[in-house]
Amino acid sequence: MVDVAGSRPAALRAIPKGVWALGFVSLFMDISSEMIHALLPVYMVAILGTSAFAVGVIEGIAEATAAITKVFSGALSDWLGKRKLLVTLGYGMAALTKPVFPLAPSLGWLVTARFVDRVGKGIRGAPRDALIADISPKEIRGASFGLRQSLDTVGAFLGPALALGLMWWTADHYATVFWIAVIPAFCSVAIILFVVKEPPHADQGRARVPLRASELVRLPVIYWLVVAVSAVFTLARFSEAFLILDAQQMGLPVMFVPIVLIVMNIAYGFSAYPVGVMADRVDRITLLMVGLALLVLADLSLAFLPGLAGLGIGVLLWGLHMGFTQGLLATLVADAAPAELRGTAFGIFNLIAGVALLAASVLAGALWDWGGHQITFLAGAAFASLAGLSLLPLKRRLRTAL
Repeated sequence: MVDVAGSRPAALRAIPKGVWALGFVSLFMDISSEMIHALLPVYMVAILGTSAFAVGVIEGIAEATAAITKVFSGALSDWLGKRKLLVTLGYGMAALTKPVFPLAPSLGWLVTARFVDRVGKGIRGAPRDALIADISPKEIRGASFGLRQSLDTVGAFLGPALALGLMWWTADHYATVFWIAVIPAFCSVAIILFVVKEPPHADQGRARVPLRASELVRLPVIYWLVVAVSAVFTLARFSEAFLILDAQQMGLPVMFVPIVLIVMNIAYGFSAYPVGVMADRVDRITLLMVGLALLVLADLSLAFLPGLAGLGIGVLLWGLHMGFTQGLLATLVADAAPAELRGTAFGIFNLIAGVALLAASVLAGALWDWGGHQITFLAGAAFASLAGLSLLPLKRRLRTAL
């Protein structure tokens, strides 16, 4: 039996300072983003009269845009042999979009700001993950990705918590909350500029033209299997905007809607790092299957358990599913890809996941408008079950190769 709990302090001490810095960059940017996004779906539906289907399309396109951008930014970071420049650019773009939300006079402005924000996310995502892989020793790579994910998710529940408090304090004044969200975004950029350092070996072993076929064939078969598994996972998990809409449909006052993301991200944040530590010591594929089982239970709870108690259980299980899968999938990509192609590998991985999320979110929105929340979550449970079944034939091969 592995003493995972006893090994956590040692693992934390071993994690490089650069990973900690990138974790706090993610924390501050997520505080900013989630203060806005915790309220945005309700703002679009209740104030601007947008349909649930439109919310699904907007969220799906936003995430797919980020994923497509990640391919090119990841490849560019491999070609340059530098990551920090692109990470700074991506977080900087996201920070600059934040003032648009309180100033936007129409839905078109909000969609544009969301689009540019996701482009920034796309630019920073793959280089940031590749940078973490570059500076993390392999034996604590799971812990490093888990820590970054946990700090990111701490920001993701602090943001909605601040939004909740500010909505109470301002008597549901959206614009004030959106303005305050600007501050942590620029704190995030300052940490990148003054604290995050490029590792001294980052310019060695560059890929010549990373997106050329001659370079892509160097990505091993096991990498493509990981990408395929991730795509099926993502088809089973649509945008968390639908959790917010479910809460509103139950009659939860607007001021309290951010509690949904707070609960989800507490579960996500507090599970991601321990799961990352376990992933360095036990079978990673089994952990992924546990994550899928949690998603199935979350969807069934949201579909069938009545009232706010059912919503709370479903949201809690949804967050645990995220903690068991997201950092672990990133660790598998880092393990499977050659060092000089890590940016490209993370870019392709995120592109395919983003396209899957677009399809899942559009389908969820259409099902919601057609049959309500229950059919939407039942469809999610069905996709998650299929994902688990698809993983079984690959389990032995993945376990052996990674």
